[in-house]
Amino acid sequence: MSPRQPDPAYDIIGTRPPRFDAADKVTGRAVFGADVKLPGMLCGKILRSPHAHARIVFLDTSRAAALPGVLAIVTAADLPRAEDRTDVLGEGTVNYKYQSDSTMASDKVLYHGHPVAAVAARTETIAEEALRLIRVEYDILPPVMDVAEAMKANAPLLHEHMITKSLAKPGMRPSNIASHFQHVLGDLEAGFAQADVVVEREFRSVTVHQGYLEPQVTVAVWGPDDRITLYTCTQGPFDIRSQVANLLHWPMSQIRVIPTEVGGAFGGKNTSFTDVPAALLARKSGRPVKVAMSRAEVLLATGPTPGGIIRVKIGATGDGRITAARAELWYEAGAYPGSPVGAAANTMFAAYDIANGQIDGYDVVVNKPRMGAYRAPGATPANFAVETLVDELAEKIDMDPIDFRLLNCAREGTRRLTGTLHASIGVYQVLQAAKQHPHYGAPLSGRNRGRGIALGFWTNWGAQSSCLIHVNSDGTVALVTGSVDITGTRTSLAMQAAEILGLPLDQIRSSFTDTDAIGYGNTSAGSRTTMATGIAAIKAAQDVIAQMSERAAMLWGVPSGTVSYHKGTFTCSADHSLVAFKDLAGQLGHSGGTVTGNGNVNVQDWGAGCGLHMADVEVDPETGKVTILRYTTVQDVGRAIHPGQVEGQMQGGATQGIGWALYEGYAYGADGRLLNTSLLDYKMPTFLDVPPIDTVIVEAPWPGHPFGVRGVGEVPIVMPPAALGNAIYRAIGARQSCLPMTPATILESMGVI
Repeated sequence: MSPRQPDPAYDIIGTRPPRFDAADKVTGRAVFGADVKLPGMLCGKILRSPHAHARIVFLDTSRAAALPGVLAIVTAADLPRAEDRTDVLGEGTVNYKYQSDSTMASDKVLYHGHPVAAVAARTETIAEEALRLIRVEYDILPPVMDVAEAMKANAPLLHEHMITKSLAKPGMRPSNIASHFQHVLGDLEAGFAQADVVVEREFRSVTVHQGYLEPQVTVAVWGPDDRITLYTCTQGPFDIRSQVANLLHWPMSQIRVIPTEVGGAFGGKNTSFTDVPAALLARKSGRPVKVAMSRAEVLLATGPTPGGIIRVKIGATGDGRITAARAELWYEAGAYPGSPVGAAANTMFAAYDIANGQIDGYDVVVNKPRMGAYRAPGATPANFAVETLVDELAEKIDMDPIDFRLLNCAREGTRRLTGTLHASIGVYQVLQAAKQHPHYGAPLSGRNRGRGIALGFWTNWGAQSSCLIHVNSDGTVALVTGSVDITGTRTSLAMQAAEILGLPLDQIRSSFTDTDAIGYGNTSAGSRTTMATGIAAIKAAQDVIAQMSERAAMLWGVPSGTVSYHKGTFTCSADHSLVAFKDLAGQLGHSGGTVTGNGNVNVQDWGAGCGLHMADVEVDPETGKVTILRYTTVQDVGRAIHPGQVEGQMQGGATQGIGWALYEGYAYGADGRLLNTSLLDYKMPTFLDVPPIDTVIVEAPWPGHPFGVRGVGEVPIVMPPAALGNAIYRAIGARQSCLPMTPATILESMGVI
């Protein structure tokens, strides 16, 4: 396809400038968490449980404390009693009672890698030796590693007092089922009675990690004034501040969080893992302390995305109209409640217009680390289930897969099975663009080759953002936000401000800052930053123009209402006076002082995203190996502020989804110990496994954003497993029902093994 051309209505929006952070990152000037070094800094290390489920019978740190060079040791006894209270955290929630226990185990360990104690020493070698000297005795309990086993009435309980929460009255006895919810729309039985064809399958998926390259790291300073300063790699510094304040019962005003650059996150760096141990060690030792995770610790004890079981049933008429859909989702929460099963239920059928449906979701605890967010949390395995059956329905009634989806796609005003009405949405436009793409009609010859498609949806997010724009005397401006840049948003935010200000992009300096220097902003997650913080940047730019217009009116001695602004020039309608932005900026010192534009927003309406992925594969029938021959992504982005960065998000999400589909997954032993604790054993795709990924940007502008922006980053990971699974079916004639679709599972589906 021909390269996408910028919209002539804009000067900056739609262009492809270099990323603001590119030079610093490729030259090594950028400061990541591991780069922070402070005078007198100690090395912090965490002792982790070797068992998945056990009671702590005895804990003795005296030998470690006596080791020369050890300055501090902390255990759960150093944490104040936590409140049983839940707050929103990024795209999920956090219960402080559970998070406190996950930060440092008290009476039980609930997963392999659960922190038990932490030490601070002068060197890493001494710290590691100190960990070996800590004596812990465990009463080992049977672990529960599978969601189906965990739900059984006689299953070992992780939490002896947990009662299932549901729409009905609470359960009568303790259970590993933390919660059960249900969505119902229309008449399910009547809907299936209208169907000529009904398909039903069960699907399974395993735990998958986000795969970011930079492990979590925190440098903590506890000052003599009892003020805590944390240098940490995080998506949300204000969320980290809140978590530390609640876990330590410390005033928020006494905590400063300084976010460093982030070497990958994808939802996995919203939760605090290293901050509280580092802070407590700094308090006890009176010295700065760095706690940095190893790769094994990252895989063992951070928040991966859940495995689970999904059962889906869909019915359709002979002419292709979906009449009913039913889904049951059992998601692993890990050791503590809070899986993304709600988000999965909210999005799994959302791309379709279905009049009758029911979704039941179960949040189930198992002996694994508490599950966290990963790019469209919960949606990928749910989409795998739905789109496999949609593809099967289209085949059974002999209908083109895209035409079937076009007939049933959601549009503005469609009511989802969860009850929400769709606002502006671009599903139809995405399907049309995919059908017209050369890939869809291209010949695919050869044995054991197949082409598959999958449609997907993600709801996105808005929430709170803040932005300041300072005008310098030389006419440049400095844009500062509280939104950490994890996807090139320094550039996309500056582009939106520059478009409003009518200034060249090289006149904008863009950065993010710490929690003391800017107003509150929610985490950089949920595909919200370019959209929601973009609105804050736009408002700050508009505030700059308003203030500068007042200054021009003051200098000219005319009413402010007679001053207008367009593309870098202020004009007076009364006497046609003109002044350039740069020249007026040079006169601010004697016309009222510095100008700072302010933008604070709490975005309550945001545009959902959708996309379609198309994959061609070849399957070796003897080995089960899948080779991807061609891959295309089509996505409605609302408005592409920086098309290059948008394409990068589409390709990156697709690549991660390919890994999820074909390679990735945690492997646990019968004793609950994680077996693949390195990237040698935890298989992720390399450039040898992923072909060039073609991107098609569809722009159906979201009316709630001045430029029409929708969130981009999460949609691309939703569809790859389903698209590849459907392609594999076309290649070998066997439907896939397990993630990852490894050579072994593919051969099993073929009846070879």
